[in-house]
Amino acid sequence: MKDMYDVLVIGAGPAGSIAARTAAEKGLDVLLIEKRQEIGDPVRCAEGVSKVHLKKYVEIDKRWICSDLNASHIYAPDGTKIEMAEEIAGGEVGYVLERKVFDRALAEQAAEAGAEVMVKTRATGLIIEDDFVRGARLMHLGKEYDVRARIVIGADGVESKVGRWAGIDTSLKPIDIETCAQYLIAGANIDQHHCEFYIGNEIAPGGYIWVFPKGGGKANVGIGVLGSKTGKFKPRPVDYLNRFMEKKFSDARIVEMVFGGVPVSGSIEKTSTNGLMLIGDAARQSDPITGGGILNAMNAGKIAGEAAYAAISAGDVSLKKLEEVYEKPWRETMGHDINMSLIVKNCFINLSDEELNSLAYSLKNVKFERMSLLDLLQALFKANKKLLWDLRVLFKDAAKEVVKNKT
Repeated sequence: MKDMYDVLVIGAGPAGSIAARTAAEKGLDVLLIEKRQEIGDPVRCAEGVSKVHLKKYVEIDKRWICSDLNASHIYAPDGTKIEMAEEIAGGEVGYVLERKVFDRALAEQAAEAGAEVMVKTRATGLIIEDDFVRGARLMHLGKEYDVRARIVIGADGVESKVGRWAGIDTSLKPIDIETCAQYLIAGANIDQHHCEFYIGNEIAPGGYIWVFPKGGGKANVGIGVLGSKTGKFKPRPVDYLNRFMEKKFSDARIVEMVFGGVPVSGSIEKTSTNGLMLIGDAARQSDPITGGGILNAMNAGKIAGEAAYAAISAGDVSLKKLEEVYEKPWRETMGHDINMSLIVKNCFINLSDEELNSLAYSLKNVKFERMSLLDLLQALFKANKKLLWDLRVLFKDAAKEVVKNKT
């Protein structure tokens, strides 16, 4: 480990590895660090991702594909089923990844591009001089190092300390986080060609249960419950998950379990400062509806890697410059989608099970193969007129997209 780099990336998840790879491909001297001894372990998500969008960032490798899905099934509280083709089922439907292999492959790509990768290396603080982030203090195998960098990229996940050290407010209220639990199960009779989502206030308050097949009778079965709907005298997410398991997969065996939190806050006010950018879950860039964050993380990593090159080449790593080359590009693209998703989330978390059943029933016989967002909203409005007001901003935005695509 040297004492000076162009770019220091803290966290080797998809966001950090893509940022490191992108910056290294531009010819920058990059150090990518990961606090754990093994990249990709433990798994922190359901591992589902859209095929079309994934191909924008990486060449598909069968080594890290567990299942190839062609649809999703959504179940209302009363059991009403909605079937959606993968093209419109969202960013989490398409491939089911083996994250332990996938994350490692991304880090290897960063290394092949020229980045130095170090595991079992954690940041213990930032080096801040003249109101600029100039690097970080690192701990590796019991020894401390001061490593300087022209730009630091914080990709240290939902528990991010980097942002707080830099004075960026990344705090989350209970309503802004999904508390999650997931089992990897074996010996289950599961269709390998579609994933399943179960919604309802009795089954997963303010969230949902997911089932993602992983081949060979295995599946990720997990739950996310909105933090504001949990508490001292309420069931824990794992309690809801255990109830579901007893009912749906009573004969399956649990071979792995993970617990964690997912930010569903929507865009935060600031994701950069002098000499530093935050990306992925550290920047709260996950989808507020689904909690899915792999694609947004990879997108943010690519933008940040390019931004680092632009800023360093210009000899200007100030907040003003990073707002131009990082903040503005990500907010105008995926930031807009995140804000629209937040509107939908805030509307749907207040619906009763009866209202959810009514919406599901209105969509039960709808052909979803090629339905646009505008078509979906119109179908929902027919079932619940109140949604027209609650989702009016989304409706206007979808209508604008239709007009733009026609001109």
